[in-house]
Amino acid sequence: MERYKEIIRRAFLRFRSLIASIFFFSIFLLIGNIKKKIDVRVLLVEDNAPLREALAKRLRSDGFAVDEAGDGKEGLWLAVENPYSLIVLDLTLPGIDGIELLQKIRQSKKNVSVLITTARDSIPERIVGLDAGADDYMIKPFALDEFMARVRAQVRRVNDKSETILKISDLEVDTKARVAKRGGKALDLTAKEFCLLELLALRTGHIVSRADIWEQLYDFADEADSNVIDVFINRLRKKSENGGFQRLIHTRRGLGYVLIDPDS
Repeated sequence: MERYKEIIRRAFLRFRSLIASIFFFSIFLLIGNIKKKIDVRVLLVEDNAPLREALAKRLRSDGFAVDEAGDGKEGLWLAVENPYSLIVLDLTLPGIDGIELLQKIRQSKKNVSVLITTARDSIPERIVGLDAGADDYMIKPFALDEFMARVRAQVRRVNDKSETILKISDLEVDTKARVAKRGGKALDLTAKEFCLLELLALRTGHIVSRADIWEQLYDFADEADSNVIDVFINRLRKKSENGGFQRLIHTRRGLGYVLIDPDS
């Protein structure tokens, strides 16, 4: 009898261990899927506050990271300064009209999809928006489910055609392979060093503040030393300039850091 009890006890422990393993594996997959979605960043430029809040709420509930702007000037600044997968753009905006804002975004050579949402429903107005560089055009009012379907479609297109290799002068940053090269020679970078270099490369020519670095590279949070960013910048400079290469990473005192392309 005792033998059977022991067999049952061991079977129960194995079963419990199996259930626990399945549970934690499911949590791991869930976290991975959430992180993938959060990596997709959307800029929402809409002056109608209730509509903007409703769209932002739905986007966030579906796992997208969302920045909001209530006028054209703020929208343009955010669009130029930050990397986005998609910009949702109203046309009737204070400050800068939506069409002018769209033209400036395209002039900046940003690889970003733009979805226009507007009450302007005439064919000539649609043609103007599409010719200015819009990827899709939705007429207000619209159903939220259709809006989200269009958002997902545009994000897929951007991801499919996105450039994985960033080239700044003789520096190459392969965002897919997670490898950086200078003059054709691979740089020996740690994971954190590569993440920082990638962030600077994505915003080439624009100042990246210390606050932005902390926000984007949240895994730095375990580094309590306030000088940790300076340490990583110095390491990047040393490794990327080894061999007499020109300095690309510059300090803007009181503002942050900027990666400058000397060939542009």
